[in-house]
Amino acid sequence: MSISNVRELPVGVFDSGVGGLTVVREIMRQMPNERIVYFGDTARVPYGSKSKETITRFSEQIMRFLLSQNVKAIVVACNTASAYALPTLEQECPVPIIGVMKPGARTATEKTRNGRIGVIGTNATVSSGIYTSYIKELMPEAEVLGRACPLFVPLVEEGLWEDPVTDEIARRYLTELMDEGIDTLILGCTHYPLIRKTIARTVGESVELVNPAYETALELKHMLGDLDLLAKEHPSLASTAFM
Repeated sequence: MSISNVRELPVGVFDSGVGGLTVVREIMRQMPNERIVYFGDTARVPYGSKSKETITRFSEQIMRFLLSQNVKAIVVACNTASAYALPTLEQECPVPIIGVMKPGARTATEKTRNGRIGVIGTNATVSSGIYTSYIKELMPEAEVLGRACPLFVPLVEEGLWEDPVTDEIARRYLTELMDEGIDTLILGCTHYPLIRKTIARTVGESVELVNPAYETALELKHMLGDLDLLAKEHPSLASTAFM
């Protein structure tokens, strides 16, 4: 297949549910010529309470499906899968593949003023310590404080984005991080930008929120550009979703 034909192939994106659509939205904003095949694993959400082996197996299955759709690149739009499965996927995937954690970590180190960075995510994402490792590589003096927020994903999946229950859960989860004096907070799950307003109200204006979805779309754009794989013309079909 010629490089011009490869350029017009879609980008594959997957997540454990609807959260990865925040990444898709940013990709479409920054690269409107790209077609997207999105796989949201709503049948097996959430991933955050599952084992590394299970998450890796699910991710390999989805990767094979996306490859069957002739994608030219894959975005693992799930922090939990990026933490546990991405190293395996990188070894197995015949097309370029990226996750969401490195872009988020890099942006957090650029934005923090006092070096105290908070990370919220699923149990699996926070316990993996991957965000801490990435941040420490870039800023060894940084202090990273993690907080698992397992109820956020089901609240988002249920559509309770603006609800008193979500406000109360956010206060319970985030008060401890605020008491620790963080000035930057990574939304370490692609579901969380959907309740960004709630989180922002809870932590206040003094805390900078980092949305890895935006940063991941930028990294994808740079990667496709470096590989000369950016779509050149607007396709007739904007996107395809499998949920």
